[in-house]
Amino acid sequence: MNRYAGGLWGLLIGDALGVPYEFNPPDNLPPMEQLEMTPPHGFRKTYSGVPEGTWSDDGAQALCLLESLLDCDQLELNDFSKKMVLWFTQGLWTPDGVVFDIGIQTQSALRAIQRGVPPEESGNLNPNGKGNGSLMRTLPLALWHPGSDRDLVLDAHRQSLPTHGHPCNQICCAWYCLTARRLLEGEPFSTAYRHTVDGIRSIYHDMPVYLTIFESFEPDEPMQGTGTGYVIDCLKSAFMVLGRTSNYETAVRQAIALGNDTDTTACVTGGLAGILYGLENIPPRWMDAMRGKDSINNLLKRLTRWRSTN
Repeated sequence: MNRYAGGLWGLLIGDALGVPYEFNPPDNLPPMEQLEMTPPHGFRKTYSGVPEGTWSDDGAQALCLLESLLDCDQLELNDFSKKMVLWFTQGLWTPDGVVFDIGIQTQSALRAIQRGVPPEESGNLNPNGKGNGSLMRTLPLALWHPGSDRDLVLDAHRQSLPTHGHPCNQICCAWYCLTARRLLEGEPFSTAYRHTVDGIRSIYHDMPVYLTIFESFEPDEPMQGTGTGYVIDCLKSAFMVLGRTSNYETAVRQAIALGNDTDTTACVTGGLAGILYGLENIPPRWMDAMRGKDSINNLLKRLTRWRSTN
């Protein structure tokens, strides 16, 4: 389970590491070697009252998803959505019950769910919304999923629906989850990437709308990203960084150094890097700084037990 724990902790630590730097252009950031949980003296944190080692909406929603999967033994959108609403309203799966960051589209969708809109429809209230709010939380689906690659892809689509219903968002979640599965199987990143692209094309063979959108992402071209909140740019940023780094620390620092949506880019990158390099490759100083470790480790124990019997 080393890779599984590495994935979840990699996601949370990348998120927490990026929180102080969010919304800054790359030129405003400290030098890459100074990107730490506590920024260097003179740098103004984005969230002045948030203690170091605190994950944001990215990590909290991912934990809501993992808990829902373990509670229900399946992806159950009503339960998952209820947990996200509890996060939004009561701080579920935050270290201290405080929600300090939420995307505009996610907030609108969760308010719609509170009004009774079904979670299969709530993410389409902004039909052209292509933010990275469902991509950032989707990794637990790959850590949990017992089904086929096709089943994983279709569940990744469904996981996106409550907040981000556009096929572009669904495809990015599927691409990410299938890549994570290949990494969990021990493949190096370049091999996992190639196998995932081939797998996505095969699965989308009878889903022409999805295949056309996927091909528009130019998956055979070198990945280039700028760390923004646009979902395909976020995913390409993570793939770009993973393709040119060789350890967890460098990967998440490079993700943050892109600037802009630093917590989510580092979260998305960190989840895959944590799987790829394992829990032991995450710097102990960052792990020591994290809050809420007992609750996360208890959830990981539940995941371990679930996987051992399924």
